[in-house]
Amino acid sequence: MPLRQPFPDLWLLSDERNDAALEDALRRLPRGSGFIYRHYHLPDAERLARWLELRRVARARGHVMILADSSLTAREWGADGIYGPPRALYPTSGDLLTLATAHDLAEIGLANRMRADAVLLSPVFPTNSHPGAPTLGPLRFRLLAAHAQMAVIALGGMTGRTARRLAWPRWAAIDGLS
Repeated sequence: MPLRQPFPDLWLLSDERNDAALEDALRRLPRGSGFIYRHYHLPDAERLARWLELRRVARARGHVMILADSSLTAREWGADGIYGPPRALYPTSGDLLTLATAHDLAEIGLANRMRADAVLLSPVFPTNSHPGAPTLGPLRFRLLAAHAQMAVIALGGMTGRTARRLAWPRWAAIDGLS
């Protein structure tokens, strides 16, 4: 793994809903946390400009910067890694972290085969991103996480309170940290 610091336990994901609060959220995160920049809603030029603004704040706090895009774009933009479905994580020659998304056992298996550095397993609890969608719950989350051969990051309805309820060391949030 190319990371020169401990792998973060806490991760903030960007979203159209939390964009206005991102600078403050990045400043409030513990030093050395992780930030996953998605911002799929922006046109390319605006997406890059927003990345550069947020990167300045995140780097000042020592955060790990992950880009939801190709490894080529991640290298061009100065990201520490890439994020996406396991099939999108092309071999990166070990120079970038790879964070896969997973919702079931098949996707965890694929993330294992792709040798992802971490997997974001979701949704653990009800979430604003997908209202009414079925959730894993703590028991199913743990059963699925046991099959992962890499770090597992809980996602979906995560807040400080739900993280304590889950009693899992690594978690990520959109609204819960914004």
